[in-house]
Amino acid sequence: MNWDDVRIFLAVARAGQILGAARRLELNHATVSRRIAALEDALRTKLFRRLTTGSELTPAGERFLDIAERMEGDMIAARSTIAGEDDVSGTVRIGAPDGFGVAFLARRLGELTALHRELTIQLVPVPRSFSLSRREADIAITVERPTEGRLVAGKLVDYSLGLFASRAYADSNGLPRTAAELGQHTLIGYVPDLIVSPSLDYAAEFSADWRTSFAISSALGQAEAVRSGAGIGILHTFVARSMPELVAVDVVAPIRRAYWLVYHESVRPLRRIQIVASFITKAVERERSLFQ
Repeated sequence: MNWDDVRIFLAVARAGQILGAARRLELNHATVSRRIAALEDALRTKLFRRLTTGSELTPAGERFLDIAERMEGDMIAARSTIAGEDDVSGTVRIGAPDGFGVAFLARRLGELTALHRELTIQLVPVPRSFSLSRREADIAITVERPTEGRLVAGKLVDYSLGLFASRAYADSNGLPRTAAELGQHTLIGYVPDLIVSPSLDYAAEFSADWRTSFAISSALGQAEAVRSGAGIGILHTFVARSMPELVAVDVVAPIRRAYWLVYHESVRPLRRIQIVASFITKAVERERSLFQ
């Protein structure tokens, strides 16, 4: 079995189409199709169903994907060992929720790149989920522990969310004295059908009849709207504490959620992955009080 054919198989499986894999591999479409056909001939089975929308793994392809990823992990480990323990170079892409990514990570990762000049960090702080199996990110910060796939996950930190308003809003409109009075105020929240995890659909935990007047899909966007005086919102406490214009609205106790640091098992041997994961973990540990 040719390892290059396996590598191409992985690219097609992750891209979901031959054309997308060809672009990622910088090969032409015909070459990718030919190598997949050669691998299928070698294994005497069909690995993909060709559809008008792309390429879908067959049951045999699904089984071979697990084997191929283990082969990839062994190859990565071998290359890492040969390169030497001190080699910290290449690119690491970190996918993170925008609140954590922008408000916490962005201002701290410069320290890491200063220590390792051959390391390139790509931070993608957007309100979406990332597929590690499809290599959309090398490391992901998630709000739930993954339960499927060959992933390595560890809890990074618990964090809290609470109600906040700007001092200007409080001066103009007053603040609710009970949770029932929240309905008399302008409420800022998220866009329900765009949340990436059920654990982030938490408005009902603050008020059974929460009605959002101004919905924003970004956690930082919500914080900025609250800071502008637009209304009362549910904010990450570690973000709100960085905005002196805000005051807590103490009619409902803060709720708790957690961040998890996750990466695919196949990249575990890469020293650059371990360096970045360790840096993030230690940065959070040093400033754990921010999240309480």
